[in-house]
Amino acid sequence: METIIFSANIGQDLQRYLATKKYSKLGLIMDSHTARDCYPLVADHLPEHLGHSFPAGEVHKNLNTCQEIWQWMTESGFDRKALVINLGGGVTGDMGGFCASTYKRGIRFINIPTTLLSQVDASVGGKLGVDFNGFKNHIGVFNEPEGVIISEAFLKTLPEAELRSGYAEIIKHGLIRNENYFNSLKTENWQQQPWKDIIEVSVGIKRDVVDKDPKEDGLRKILNFGHTIGHAIESYFLDTPYHLLHGEAIAIGMVAEAYLSHRFLRMPKTDLDTIQQKLLAVFGKVSIPEKDFGPIIELCFQDKKNEGNVLNFSLLRRIGECDYNIAVGREEIIQSLNFYNGIEV
Repeated sequence: METIIFSANIGQDLQRYLATKKYSKLGLIMDSHTARDCYPLVADHLPEHLGHSFPAGEVHKNLNTCQEIWQWMTESGFDRKALVINLGGGVTGDMGGFCASTYKRGIRFINIPTTLLSQVDASVGGKLGVDFNGFKNHIGVFNEPEGVIISEAFLKTLPEAELRSGYAEIIKHGLIRNENYFNSLKTENWQQQPWKDIIEVSVGIKRDVVDKDPKEDGLRKILNFGHTIGHAIESYFLDTPYHLLHGEAIAIGMVAEAYLSHRFLRMPKTDLDTIQQKLLAVFGKVSIPEKDFGPIIELCFQDKKNEGNVLNFSLLRRIGECDYNIAVGREEIIQSLNFYNGIEV
């Protein structure tokens, strides 16, 4: 299990943490935005290190970028005693961790997540990988970082849209595991919240689930609520002018899958209404053209929870209680997308 540090002073805490580690070389992987906005917050506290940055954006989370990172590691003379720091959001943590885990059959790495999304989601659980031919996280491994250092200070560098994207995963944690937590999350002035406390609760929820099921054989699948349809929507619109951030797509997925929860597990209609209202209050509504339903459903079949030609969903019995391996057909997915489109705002 990785060490998680909730830092009140990122520079000092990082310096103290690295002082306890032995390594032959220290490498820092970051994207172009993190290099500009976040690296200055830690640069003066880092010992001698080598850095590599890649262009920011999900479209660069692929094997081509991995090749560049592996080439940098090779040219820098990293051996198996080297240590890598992934400084950035989910793309950097997923891809940097994947590159570290496969370079020379694996070197150690730590994650310093800089977005709200990566702090409450990607930083915990050891899922690493890259997108492949339009399929999200299609190539990857399970491998835990040695440590994760989480600091609220990085949130000040984020545009509001990125902060909102992370908020979707926080809402999801309440929906699948803790009704009181879900009810406590604000929809008005949601930007003004005690983020450090919220992050600690969300990380605790995810970590508890992952500890019980590290390789996603059962219980861990509940963390995918909203993601079967949400990931498909995110992937479909990735290379279009209607590109959606992860949390924006997952918010749509959670509304659609809340409808399926009501349909398949008889989640109360009042819960469906509550979920719909909270998500739309924060994320607004996006129109999903009916002509896009077919390709989106085909992308649903790439979801890693599926077995054979069966679409397995994680759905809610009620707010705070989630079940998994619920078989859902194409027609019901179409109905869930029509339900979302039919919501009046």
